[in-house]
Order: sequence, then C-alpha cells, then structure tokens
Amino acid sequence: MAGPTELTSPAVADALVILGAAGLVIPVFARFRITPIIGFILVGLLIGPFGLGRLAQFVPWLDAFTISDPAVLAPFAEMGIILLLFSIGLELSFGRLWAMRRQVFGLGALELGISALLVAGVLVLLGNSGPTALALGLALALSSTALVLRITDTRTPVGKAALAMLLFEDIALIPIIFLLGALGRGGAAQGGAELVTTLWQGALVVAALLVLGKLLLPRLFAQAARTKSPELFLSATLLVVIGAALATAAVGLSPIVGALIAGLLIAETDYHAEVERITEPFKGLALGVFLITIGMNLDLAMIADQLGAIVIAVVSVLVIKAAVTAALLRAMGARPGTATETGILMASPSETTLIVLATASAVQLINPQAAQFWQSVTAIGLTITPGLAWLGKRLGRRVDAQRPQVDPAAAEGPRAIVVGMGRVGRLVADMLARHDKPFVAIDGNPDIVSQAAADGYPVLFGDAAWEQTLHRLGIEQATAIILTMDEPVAVQRLVRKLRALHPQLTIIARARDVGHAAQLYRAGASHAVPETLEASLQLSEAVLVDLGVPMGPVIASIHEKRDEFRQQIMEEGELDEKPSLKSVTLRERTAN
Repeated sequence: MAGPTELTSPAVADALVILGAAGLVIPVFARFRITPIIGFILVGLLIGPFGLGRLAQFVPWLDAFTISDPAVLAPFAEMGIILLLFSIGLELSFGRLWAMRRQVFGLGALELGISALLVAGVLVLLGNSGPTALALGLALALSSTALVLRITDTRTPVGKAALAMLLFEDIALIPIIFLLGALGRGGAAQGGAELVTTLWQGALVVAALLVLGKLLLPRLFAQAARTKSPELFLSATLLVVIGAALATAAVGLSPIVGALIAGLLIAETDYHAEVERITEPFKGLALGVFLITIGMNLDLAMIADQLGAIVIAVVSVLVIKAAVTAALLRAMGARPGTATETGILMASPSETTLIVLATASAVQLINPQAAQFWQSVTAIGLTITPGLAWLGKRLGRRVDAQRPQVDPAAAEGPRAIVVGMGRVGRLVADMLARHDKPFVAIDGNPDIVSQAAADGYPVLFGDAAWEQTLHRLGIEQATAIILTMDEPVAVQRLVRKLRALHPQLTIIARARDVGHAAQLYRAGASHAVPETLEASLQLSEAVLVDLGVPMGPVIASIHEKRDEFRQQIMEEGELDEKPSLKSVTLRERTAN
C-alpha cells in the first residue's frame, strides 16, 4: 500500500501543477482567442522559482503551486521538441524535402551565417572577444522551430521559407556545438577530429535508419493496424520516434534529427494520417511543458535591474535578423509582403539558443552573468513571438497594398467580371487569363483582395450588389459576369437584380446543388453550374479513362450527360427554352 510520502512526492506535486496549468491555460486563452503559447510562458513565470517560488518562503502554502525542481521538467520539454520535429517530418516527404534543398541549404545557410556574423560584429564593437561574440552570434541567430512552425502554415510562401531556414538551423546545431567546444578549449584540432568522427558515425546511423525504416516500418504499422488497438499503434509510434532519437543522440547528433527522420519515414507509409492523429495530444502537452520551462527562466528582478540593456538587446537582435531574412528573400524573388512577414516572424531567438548558450557557458566562452542576461533576452524573444507573427502578417499586407498598381477599374474595353476571388474565383480567373480573355475581379473580403492583388490579379474591394460598383467595373459592356460565391441566397438575389438591370448580360453562377441551380435559372441565370454535378462528372471521367475507354468518347459522353442534366434542371426551373437563347452567349460576346 502506498504511503503518504509517495502520494505527496515532489514529482507528483509537479505533475499536478503542470496538468492543472494546462487545464486552465488552454480553455481560458481559447475563450479569448489568444494563442496558448503566451499562456504557457506566463504560467511558467508564475509557478517558477522567480514567481511564486520566491514568495513560498514567506507563505509556505504557495509551495503547493510551484515547481519544486525545475530541472525535472527538462526531459519532458525535450520530448516536446522531439515530437514537434517528428510531426514536421510527417508533414513532409523525401520528395518535398529534396525539392526544398535550394532553400534549405541556400537560404537557410545564408540567413544563419549572415545573421550570426552581424550580431557578432556588433558585440565585438561593444568590447567582447572574437570567440565570445561568435558564440553569442550563432546562438542568437537561431530561430524558434517550436513556436514558428506552431504559428504558421508550412503550405504558404511564408511557412515554406520559414520551414527551410529552420530545417537548416536544426541540422547546423551539432556543428555549432562542436565549434564552440573547440573554441572554448582552444584546441581546434581536437574539436575538428571529434566533429569528423561524429559526422561519419552520424551518416552511418542515418543511413541505417533510412534502410531499416523502409523495410520494417510498413510491416510494423500493418501489424499494429490489424490488432485494431489504439494503444498498440501509439506504442509502435513512440517506439520508432524515441528509438530513432536515441540512435542519433548516441553518436553525438541531436535527437531531433532522429525524430525528423522517423517522421519522414512514417510519412512514406499508408499510416501517416493515423499516426499524426494519435500523437497530436501528446505533442501539444509536451510542447506546453517546454513553454512553461521557458517562462520559468524569466527572472523578473534581474530584468528590472537591467531593463534598459535587455530592451536594447532584444530590439537589436530582432532588427538584425528581420532585416537579413527579408533582404535575402527579396533577393531570391519573394514578394515584399512575404519577405517582410517572414523576416519579422523569424526575428526572435530560439529554444535551441538556450542550448547553445549553455554550451558556451560550460566551455567558458561566456561567464554565468552574461549567460543569464542572454537567457532572459531569449525568453523574452520567445514570449513575444506570437505578437511578432501578428505584426508581421499585418505589415506584410500593408507593404503589398502600398505597391504601385494599376487600378483594375481604369482599364477600357469589354471584359468579364468575376465576383468572388476565393478558390473557385481564382480558378475561373486563371482560365480566363490562360485564354487571353480580359477580366476584372471583385470581392468583399479585404484579406482576399490584398492577397489576390499581391499575386497579380486585377481585383477590387467592393460589394457587387451595389449598382455603382458594377458601373465602375463597366457592367454595361461586360462580356459576362461570373458569380463564384458560396452564398446561395446572395447569389440568387444578385442574379435576379442583374437580370432586371441588364437583360442581355450573360450571367454564369455557381450553384450548390441541382435544386439551387433550378432556382438560379428561374432568377435569370444564363448558366448555373452545380458543384455536386461537376464533381460527379469529373469522377466518372477519371473512372472511364482508367478503365481504358479512349479520351475522345469519354469527353463526348460527359458533354452529353452535362447537357441532359442542364435540360433537366431547366425543366425543374419551369423554363421552356434554354437561357442561352434569351441572351448573347459568352462565346459570342468574348469572340468580338
């Protein structure tokens, strides 16, 4: 039977504090639509040794709400980073990683190297020695994998650029640590020999992981799937991740390298979606523990004593890194808005900065007081990273909005009008542009308009239901108007209004289903295209082609079936003649 001391052990107390903090932070911050990243850091500050821990010596009962030994959380924090890199690997593939090689080893290397040298140069001017300045420059040039990839979408231009730079930084972490060890001991030859040994051993381990993963992982997860046991599936996943991390750590590489490789290997199997789903809660909790440890490193008393110097240090690091990243992206052809947003997003230091600072302190490249100062700078930088992401997104949009552009409404001559620049509207615009048919687009969402304009589309902000707006777009001489919005009621009202004002106008509308298409025909649409119908026809086309039916007969039968459905829809809409006969067709209008 467990005694009282076992139930009230420090480990159990710390676990209760962490779980209680997570249970409070996530719902409260979600309620106010604030990222829980900030909440976890603030909780770490509160329950850490520099928060309630200082008051516990005067108010003993507060000890129950503090972490008795912060070092106990370090393994859990490291596990959070390992699971994060594993999840990144799941989202990638070897093909995608190979396609990114230019950005990873080009953009990533330049960003890290130039940022580190500039920061080191500033520190040398302030009186630091060369080795000390280089150590701090390399540490502060790193950006936060844990936070940046949690905030951004790696499928966007900003996310892709950030991912490439972060991947290179993760790869470069081990050479950086070995370099600092060599500089600290003053024995570059010995450090170089250790680095070479680690690299060739690491290469062998990585190769072994790739070969074994290709051979064993499909069989392992297939067997786990046959049991239909979520516990066994989770156990197999953790076995692979932790095993790969330990294998790379055993030869001196970072365990996150092994975690990334494990994710890449599982991404090539048929079970990656289930693995991603089942590990998501653990990744979130482990990452929360990591963020709490960041908050626990904030010493408010020390920050208050050196507030001016810390603010200058934080701002300097942010400005240097943001400027370097933005300049490199612009030089590589990125849009000004993308370069601005990515630069600000990547400006803050990293969780791995703390690792490099600890290494530099251990080999006496920096003294303990300097290490604590720069740890506070790093912790503050990590804390404000969500705010930087918010600022970068808005400044990026403003930069793109201020680019000199020709007013789309100023163009003369007949052209089509595309209403709505979402997914469907963009596709219509692309097809019009491909066939050299002039058009102008309009949308009521300022974010969509800003992004579409930045991508080169002739688009305006406005409400197509206003007659003045349509007049500005040249509705009187428009070749056609295409309504792409996914708003059935609004589309139907707009069709009725357009038909009343412009009887000869070709109106093509997106319909949600066959019933909605019939309503649009009754309202006056020239053509109504149901989404469900087109999806079914495309699916049928793919099946017939895969079954060996020649493409020509397939396309002909698809057109026949489309005409049959259109006739059926018009009959349901109580129309006696084809709408295209009541107005000039799009083909006739655009041919002139």
